[in-house]
Amino acid sequence: QVQLVESGGGLVQAGGSLRLSCAASGRIISSYAMGWFRQAPGKERVFVAAISWSGGTPLYADSVKGRFTISRDQGKKTLYLQMNSLKPEDTSVYYCAARVGGWIQVSSASSYDYWGQGTQVTVSS
Repeated sequence: QVQLVESGGGLVQAGGSLRLSCAASGRIISSYAMGWFRQAPGKERVFVAAISWSGGTPLYADSVKGRFTISRDQGKKTLYLQMNSLKPEDTSVYYCAARVGGWIQVSSASSYDYWGQGTQVTVSS
């Protein structure tokens, strides 16, 4: 069993930055895939970024490529999402997730096994 707790959300002006953290507890195996998703009111949960717990090349949604960076600290069992050049359209609840089955369909929310409770990010114009 894996528990995920996000933090770091808040209110920021357009062009600003935030760093989200996702603290994991329980057993995290190196083959796990870790992802960030976001969900705006009345919309589906969409993929933002993913990384293998063991490292490797991350995957990003086109909408955040070049602005967001996903990383992980294995020693602290923490996943991060550094968000720069934020735009009002980035406003959402951000969720971290863990996929037990490895680096397969990592951009699909339905393929993830564990989810955090979410953290709100609001970008004002």
